[in-house]
Amino acid sequence: MTRHQKRLAVPNSWPVERKTNTFTVKAGAGPHGEAGVPLVVLLRDVLGYVDSTKEARYALNNDSVLVNGDAVSDEQRPIGMFDILAFPERGEFFRVFPDEGGRLALTPVDEEAAGSRLGKITNKSVVPGGDVQLTLHDGTNVLVDDDAEYDTKDSIVVDNESKEIVAHFEYEEGALVTAVAGQHAGRIGEVADIDVTLGSGSNTVFVGDDEDGYETVEEYLVVIDENFTGDDADEAGDSDE
Repeated sequence: MTRHQKRLAVPNSWPVERKTNTFTVKAGAGPHGEAGVPLVVLLRDVLGYVDSTKEARYALNNDSVLVNGDAVSDEQRPIGMFDILAFPERGEFFRVFPDEGGRLALTPVDEEAAGSRLGKITNKSVVPGGDVQLTLHDGTNVLVDDDAEYDTKDSIVVDNESKEIVAHFEYEEGALVTAVAGQHAGRIGEVADIDVTLGSGSNTVFVGDDEDGYETVEEYLVVIDENFTGDDADEAGDSDE
């Protein structure tokens, strides 16, 4: 397996310029799979907090960068959708959120919002002992005692410190969602209608928003809450003042 990553071949979600240089950092093993962006890319190319991989390693070795509440020491650690990136010494907190076109962007949030992260349930299974395991979109597993209220396509909010579920949003008509892939990525609206497709095809969903609404496949949608509509950024800015 190659240790190199050409910029032209990176996933569309990576927030990097593709024609400035030939190579970029390759993401290491970890959450989010191939869609995960190496942490050093965000620190160097997006935020501009470091100028090199060496500087990124120094910052990480001083536990000055937290991902989902945990100090990270690997500059190649993949960062992806809905992760929380925190810089406690700087008093800065960001949520990774899909922008228009599906590119991952860093949205400023306040410290309270940075204390938990959202995850889409992609699978659930019974593990030895009878507990139910929920698998989230980034590969994280969460154990629950009773699966009656959770289902795939729902979203949950996990506290970064206790790792406990603190909120649950059901996937249903009327739910607030955002598209995270496809031509409508980054658009937020409410599920107006779910057209169930018989067989193995994807269900089609019509989402109403401030424009004319849009139609997309179910897999591209994630249920969110009103904290993801832009208010966080405004509140964070107000608190800085």
